[in-house]
Amino acid sequence: MAIVDLVMPKLGESIMEATVLRWFKQPGDSIKMDETLLEIATDKVDSEVPSTVAGVVEEILFKVNDVVPIGTVIARIKTSAAETVQSANYQPQGPGNYTGKEEKAEVISISSNTQEAIDNRQQAGSNGRFYSPLVLNIAASEGVSMTELEKIPGTGNEGRVTKKDILQYVTGRKSTVGSRQSAPDSYRDGSQQSAVGGRQELSVIDETTPLTTHNSQLTTYSGNVEIIEMDRMRKLIAEHMVRSKQISPHVTSFTEADVTNMVMWREKVKKDFEKREGTRITFTPLFVEAIVRCIKRFPLVNCSLDGDKIIIKKDINIGMATALPSGNLIVPVIKNADQLNLVGLAKQVNALADNARNGRLKADDTQGGTFTFTNVGTFGSLMGTPIINQPQVAILAMGAIKKRPVVIETPHGDSIAIRHMMYLSMSYDHRIVDGSLGATFLSAVAKELENFNADRDF
Repeated sequence: MAIVDLVMPKLGESIMEATVLRWFKQPGDSIKMDETLLEIATDKVDSEVPSTVAGVVEEILFKVNDVVPIGTVIARIKTSAAETVQSANYQPQGPGNYTGKEEKAEVISISSNTQEAIDNRQQAGSNGRFYSPLVLNIAASEGVSMTELEKIPGTGNEGRVTKKDILQYVTGRKSTVGSRQSAPDSYRDGSQQSAVGGRQELSVIDETTPLTTHNSQLTTYSGNVEIIEMDRMRKLIAEHMVRSKQISPHVTSFTEADVTNMVMWREKVKKDFEKREGTRITFTPLFVEAIVRCIKRFPLVNCSLDGDKIIIKKDINIGMATALPSGNLIVPVIKNADQLNLVGLAKQVNALADNARNGRLKADDTQGGTFTFTNVGTFGSLMGTPIINQPQVAILAMGAIKKRPVVIETPHGDSIAIRHMMYLSMSYDHRIVDGSLGATFLSAVAKELENFNADRDF
C-alpha cells in the first residue's frame, strides 16, 4: 500500500488560496481516479477537484470553509500500489468536464515526510520563513518592512503569515498610531458616526478586524434596517477590489466615440447573422474586435508587473466582466481573441456569458486574462471608473450608447446631426502605463469604433 498526497491545485496566476466548500468523500470511503473529492471556491469560480488516483481516502486535512493556500496538501489517499505511485498535476474543471492533461509529478512513498508545497514565487525572510506574494504585496502597499513582517505571529501552516494575519497587523498598527486628536471624526476612538433619521448614532467597530470587513462589524443599528450577510462570493470580490486599489495607483482617462456606423450595421445584419450562424450578434464581440486591434499596436497595456519586471503578454486573452443573476460579478476570458474572426468572437462571448449566468463555467474559463473590459452601458450607465483586475494593468469600460445632436464636419461645412454616441473610460496602473499611453490607446479604440466599415460582411 502507498499514500498519495492530494494538493490544492494551481488556479491561475492571481489566485493564491481557495475555500473548501464541500467534501464529497470522508475518511474510509473508496474513490475512483477522476472522481470528485471536494468542491472549492475562489473569487472567480467554484470548481470540483477530482482525485488523481484510485484508492481509499485515508485523511482529510481541512474542514469546510477553511481557506487553503495553493500547493498545500489537503487530503491523503491510500492506494493499492506496491511501493510508490505517481500523482498528476491538473487544473480542476466544471462538473463532469475534467479533461486536463496529466503530467508526471513528485513520487511519494509511505515513509516520506510530506511538506507543504511552496509556490516558487514565494520569498523567504532572514529568519527562514516564507511569505506568499499576496502577503508581500499587502506589506509593500502598507509600508510594512521585512523586519516587522518577521515579527508578526503567523497562524498558517508551520507558523506562516497569512493574509488575515497581515491585515490584522496593519489594522492594529493604524489604530495604535492614531489618536483621538488625529483620527478622522468618522472613525475616532474606533467609532463610526452615521446619520439616521436626522440624528447621529455612534457604532463601535472591532479594531482587530481587517479593514475590508469593518462595515459588517457594527455592533449597534438604529432605525428601520435590514441586515444582510455578504455571501461568500461578494466577500471575495470585495477583498479582490480592495487589494487591487492597494497594489495599483489607478488613473482613469475618458473619451467618446461616434458609433453610428456600427449601430446601423448591427441593426441591418442581426437577423441574418443569427439565422446563418446560430448565435446572436451583440455589441460585445465588436468591442473585443476593436480592442484586440489596438492591443497589437500598443502591447504595453497587455502586460503585468512582477517586482520591477514588466511582463508583456504575447497572448491576447480578453476578460469580459459579466453580471450574474445574484448581482455578483465574474470575468470569463476569451482566450486568444486575436485569432478569432467576428463569428468566432460572437460564439465565444455568448457561450461564456450563458455559462456564467447558469453556473456552468469551468475554472479554466476565468484564468489567463491579459486585459479586461466591462460594458457598464448594459445597465444604462453613461461611463464608469472601473477597478483593475489584478494582475493586469488596465481595464476598459464601455458606456451606454445614446442618440445625441452633435456637430459633424461635411464637405459643405459643419452641420448638426443626430448620432449614436458612447463614452469610453479606461483605468490603468500608473506604475507601468503613463497618461500619454493610456489616453492614446483609449483614443485608438474610439477611432476603431468610429471607423467601423458599414459595408462589411460577417
